[in-house]
Amino acid sequence: MLKIMSNQKGQGIMEYVIISSLIGICCLVAVKQFGSVIRERVDEMKERVTKEIKVTANK
Repeated sequence: MLKIMSNQKGQGIMEYVIISSLIGICCLVAVKQFGSVIRERVDEMKERVTKEIKVTANK
C-alpha cells in the first residue's frame, strides 16, 4: 500500500514537470514566431510619433 501511495506522489510531480515544460516550450515558440512582427510594429509607431510630435525649445 505504501508503494502505491509514493508512486502516485511521484507521478503527480512528474506530470507537473511535463506540463510546465510544455508551457515553457510553447512560450518560447510564440516569442520566436511573433517577436519580429512586434519589433517591426513598435519601430513603425516610434517613427510615426517622431514625425508627428514637434519638439519646441523653452525660451
